[in-house]
Amino acid sequence: MGVPKDNSSTGGNQGNDFGNPDARGRFGEGGYNDGLAVFSYIIGGILVWSLIGLGLDNLLGTRWFALAGGLLGAVGGFYLSYKHNLTRSTSSGPGSVPERKQGSEEGPQSDVK
Repeated sequence: MGVPKDNSSTGGNQGNDFGNPDARGRFGEGGYNDGLAVFSYIIGGILVWSLIGLGLDNLLGTRWFALAGGLLGAVGGFYLSYKHNLTRSTSSGPGSVPERKQGSEEGPQSDVK
């Protein structure tokens, strides 16, 4: 009952130095899946808003709504990926693990006797 579980032999935490399941903080593991999500948001936004602009161009007899729609879609796709925390700046170099802030629930545990 108050004894911490040892995960070293069962493969738990798998090389995690922080002792919690998500050592990268709020960004998670990221990688390939997050890259595809960012790509999908941006390309999807460009396609959808360009088609809307093309429809407006045909309806109104103009030629610039498709370009404006594509730019709006690219900006909107990047904004969505930013709001979903899929983009981040790495000031400490590529492949580094961000420092995780210690909250009140993650504080040091006292010995229960």
